[in-house]
Amino acid sequence: MSVAYLEKLNEQQRLAVEHGVALVDGEVAGPLLIIAGAGSGKTNTLAHRVAHLIVNGADPRRILLMTFSRRAASEMARRVERICKQVLGANSGILTDALAWSGTFHGIGARLLRIYAEQIGLNVDFTIHDREDSADLMNLVRHELGFSKTESRFPTKGTCLSIYSRVVNSEAPLATVLNANYPWVSGWEAQLKELFAGYVEAKQTQNVLDYDDLLLYWAQMVSDPEIADDVGGRFDHILVDEYQDTNKLQSSVLIALKPGGRGLTVVGDDAQSIYSFRAATVRNILDFPNEFSPAAGIITLDRNYRSTQTILAAANGVIDLARERFTKNLWTDRQSEQRPMLVTVKDEADQANYTVEQVLANREVGMTLKQQAVLFRSSSHSGPLEVELIRRNIPFVKFGGLKFLDSAHVKDMLAVLRFAQNPRDRVAGFRLLQMLPGVGPSTAGKILDTIAADPEPLMALAEIPPPPKAGPDWTTFVKVLMGLRKTETGWPAEIAQAREWYEPHLDRIHEDAETRKADLLQLEQIASGYPSRERFLTELTLDPPDATSDQAGVPLLDEDYLILSTIHSAKGQEWRSVFMLNVVDGCIPSDLGVGTTAEIEEERRLLYVGMTRAKDSLTLITPQRFFTGGQHAQGDRHVYASRTRFIPVTLLQFFEATTWPQVSASASERSARQIRVDVGARMRGMWR
Repeated sequence: MSVAYLEKLNEQQRLAVEHGVALVDGEVAGPLLIIAGAGSGKTNTLAHRVAHLIVNGADPRRILLMTFSRRAASEMARRVERICKQVLGANSGILTDALAWSGTFHGIGARLLRIYAEQIGLNVDFTIHDREDSADLMNLVRHELGFSKTESRFPTKGTCLSIYSRVVNSEAPLATVLNANYPWVSGWEAQLKELFAGYVEAKQTQNVLDYDDLLLYWAQMVSDPEIADDVGGRFDHILVDEYQDTNKLQSSVLIALKPGGRGLTVVGDDAQSIYSFRAATVRNILDFPNEFSPAAGIITLDRNYRSTQTILAAANGVIDLARERFTKNLWTDRQSEQRPMLVTVKDEADQANYTVEQVLANREVGMTLKQQAVLFRSSSHSGPLEVELIRRNIPFVKFGGLKFLDSAHVKDMLAVLRFAQNPRDRVAGFRLLQMLPGVGPSTAGKILDTIAADPEPLMALAEIPPPPKAGPDWTTFVKVLMGLRKTETGWPAEIAQAREWYEPHLDRIHEDAETRKADLLQLEQIASGYPSRERFLTELTLDPPDATSDQAGVPLLDEDYLILSTIHSAKGQEWRSVFMLNVVDGCIPSDLGVGTTAEIEEERRLLYVGMTRAKDSLTLITPQRFFTGGQHAQGDRHVYASRTRFIPVTLLQFFEATTWPQVSASASERSARQIRVDVGARMRGMWR
């Protein structure tokens, strides 16, 4: 069989692809850790490994591939299929069910929970709450327990949900999480325990799971050795991408599925672990080799295909100072004489002006705006730059906008489908009932209380007296829900039925109803790509598409625009030219990220991630002072800053250091001479 498809891989990539595949007697190889540096062809390597397994006889239906987005899983599946067809021929039947088990941790968890629902005491019709719905349910319980009426300020629903989520995902005690991440809330520990217990009870009563439950239930499920063996036995090979971004719960699931590590491959880069605020821990990838006996094999991909050698030299210098890491130094054949720029400016206004001038200069020599990006540690850091871009009429995108599912009209539509799917979903029902004329929170709550006690909640809904002010809308409402519950029209016609019912209410509720209707049609189009309502609701909640508002501010007539992004949002991206704002202590590392050694080390990795997004040119900008408002007893003031501690003097050799605006030496000498004259005259005048 031809291995021509492997010839384009470099030596290390090929070692990773072929590891253990050629073992005799069908034996599955031991655990493998692939340390994939930035720009090293990680996705291509992982796709080739999966394809190589299939080409050599592995059953694609017994391969579990987990990524961190559904889009990444789809792209991986397309690559695998393309490679396999290249080798096996387009008519090969082996690809019929290729990679049926590929997706996100949460998506795979949801599928397995439905399969094993009866064995673990779950109702198979459970629905899944997104973050906003979970926060609303948390708030309902919070209110029922009287915590919203306390004299002292009790944490908001969003804060409560964040605390709950971190406890679940980090597998840490509540007290530990509060002390480390929410010290201002530590006085409420007893009340939070009561709240979380009530929240769990409410979810179980309503047959709903939240985002974190998909991992928690999965982990609890595989803590039973028999179930773990059965689930793990479904898969000969498990491959995990971006392993540095997993949390303890995800790691415990993997270890339970493959306790000996056979058939387990994880790919990631400890130097790019930057999501601890989501409870991800770099310890998972650092400790992975020693989770098994014998220890997992390690293959390092250190050839970079993205950046120039001068950019890599600077980035390597930054990460070399990390306290603990897998040793690797990125290298490339892309040579350049241009070192990264380290530019000192007076303040944020000069930083904005300098950045805009350089962006426009790049554009004049043929680099489009889209090929350039401005990165920053915090979203607030780009404020002065945005003002300057608007003033100069330069279009830009700032990533991190509203998500499609966060808009009220889309959530209304989904509430119709979710309540029909699971009439015990109180949050969906509460939202849905209040769309009807004359039905407020109190009436909605009473209706839900009444039907909750009935084995068939929708039948009970049809039998109760309609709210006095609901009028004929009530009959239509009940009829639509009953039809959707019975799936009379089939999928995806059901969503069109829900939309037709909802649109008159949309016209009544929103002034810009026509604009919002376009989103509903888009939602209907998305729905047509799913085989069932249950799959649609599950996968849309777990991995929602981005809204057009992610590109808010881009005039429709402009096909070119500058990219503005936080470093966290930029991970996995690349641009020809990258500018990084506020590369000073207090911004990176953030003032809020220097409490512990682990936090400081993550801030160092964040700078490294930002630097390795650049292909041809990299510019780090260090303003000398910032204007701050309302943070000082004497009002607004200027704060002086120094270059980030992550670029000490020893690393300056890797940069081209300069100031802006530049002043000629002769002008500088004249300025200094004049200052001496002026000071001398002033001093003499004081004594006359």
